[in-house]
Amino acid sequence: MNDRFRGHADRDFSVWGECYAYTQACDVPADAQNAWIGRQKLNYRGIGGRQNLRHLISGNVDQSFLNEIGSLIGLERLELEWPMVAKDLSPLLALKGLTYLSIDSPRHISDFRALLELPALRTLIITNPNKMADLSWLAGAHHLEVIGIEGGMLTPYNIPTLAPLAGLRSLRAFLGVSTRLADQSLEPLINCPRLEYLGIACVAPQSEFHRLKNAKPNLICDWFRPEMWAALRTARV
Repeated sequence: MNDRFRGHADRDFSVWGECYAYTQACDVPADAQNAWIGRQKLNYRGIGGRQNLRHLISGNVDQSFLNEIGSLIGLERLELEWPMVAKDLSPLLALKGLTYLSIDSPRHISDFRALLELPALRTLIITNPNKMADLSWLAGAHHLEVIGIEGGMLTPYNIPTLAPLAGLRSLRAFLGVSTRLADQSLEPLINCPRLEYLGIACVAPQSEFHRLKNAKPNLICDWFRPEMWAALRTARV
């Protein structure tokens, strides 16, 4: 379920590397629907003219690159890989058909509320958001089905509380790898009626996970499995 909710279940990276990876934007065919291009100097120039693109993976995106991406009005899926160095997310607001957005290491952005204005957005994954203070901006994000707020490999993200997620009507999965939870309370997730999957770090005591499991017996979470706790205790010895 992890791959499914992350949108990776039907993607073969070897195929992407062979068929959709481009060094220069000018190499992307005019009729291409998929492209993978990382910024190297000005190699991205012209990507905004590839209006048939539906899925774009880009790395090291600066503001000029993001401005071009904002011209791709048919884009449905956008993955901004490490690092994302643009400072203004407003160009993305033109992508009215965008259903999936992931952003890895947005170094200069603290306010992500504008992303909730994307009408078709259903999956939003933000990794290593070191300037994001808390999750309060997600309160009321009832259209999102998958939310991922995660830390980096060596830099866990500190979540003050999950309270802003309470009652989100469409939320089916919350992804929180490499996170810490200050209040150690999972209670807000009990009030998410459609929640199916919780892919999270060990952010709370076992009693909190037991409480969540009792309230939502159909929810899938690795920390509902006793062997996970046994392995954790062994690792700490």
